[in-house]
Amino acid sequence: MKISEVLIKKYFDIKRDLPWRNTKDPYLIWLSEVILQQTRVNQGLPYFMAFAEAFPTVQALAAAGEDEILRLWQGLGYYSRARNMHATAKLICERFPEAFPVKYEELIGLKGIGPYTAAAVSSFAANEDRAVVDGNVIRVISRFAGIKEPVNTTTVRRRIEEMAAGWLQPGMAALHNQALMELGALICKPAAPLCHECPLQTACAAFEQGLVNLIPVKNKAQPKKDRFLHYFVTEQGSQYICKRAAGDIWQGLYEFPLAESSRNEELPILPPGFYNPVLLHHTRHILSHQVLHIRFWRVQVQNPPPQGYEELPDEALGSYGFPIVLRRFIDRFITGEPNS
Repeated sequence: MKISEVLIKKYFDIKRDLPWRNTKDPYLIWLSEVILQQTRVNQGLPYFMAFAEAFPTVQALAAAGEDEILRLWQGLGYYSRARNMHATAKLICERFPEAFPVKYEELIGLKGIGPYTAAAVSSFAANEDRAVVDGNVIRVISRFAGIKEPVNTTTVRRRIEEMAAGWLQPGMAALHNQALMELGALICKPAAPLCHECPLQTACAAFEQGLVNLIPVKNKAQPKKDRFLHYFVTEQGSQYICKRAAGDIWQGLYEFPLAESSRNEELPILPPGFYNPVLLHHTRHILSHQVLHIRFWRVQVQNPPPQGYEELPDEALGSYGFPIVLRRFIDRFITGEPNS
């Protein structure tokens, strides 16, 4: 029996009922792929449902304002994905006004859509013979083949992509790709894989050699940079906010007046017009390449408000998109609402 047939047979036993699997709409499939990049399914599912309801077509997404999109994306992280998704939606509407493209060559020509997403949409929506290679697939194939070199190198990644294409059974791309990804997500897991349930176990080099917990191998990431951020809020029933500019984290999201210090626990110079700081809360927030040490200070403010900021009543803060660490602070210390 071919590998593809084995995978598909297992898939019917273990597959999860997920909304993007119950449609051939290339827009909804594309939307799910963007949301699920670097995101677990259980975390991404409610975001997919919210976006599909708010923007049921690519035209609706393209016509939306960036603030609305970032507010819905709030808490999902990697906010550049949301901005890129918005830009790609606009581009699709310009180039393909009749219908969302489903062919790989059409999709790959669009800025914002890479080989993985183009293969996913074309195979799931149109059953085009394209192998989809995500983290789950990389893990399954690297263990199966006993690949001991780092998988996050160009050479090894190309080797895995070639193997994935070789496993593909013509005319079965949609089922095959879903089956292989599901095997990686549910059985060939990063930690504590369920090798005894895997249909590929008898031919798996990593299992045979006792290397399952050591593969895949990755080059070590660079150390994360520590940053020390100080936000300032008032107790007068209104807050000052501004939108973050380009060139740093959280571009396009809103924040309170901010100062950054070079050391932990060091209170920076207060913004003009702020005085009597009282520490309300401190927390640590981890990003892909940075560790943010954040302190929130309650201050008294002299009029006029700080330059570049707008003043909003506390109850209006829910209508604006904030980084999730600020949203949690707002819900706990300002509005008293439970985290969404």
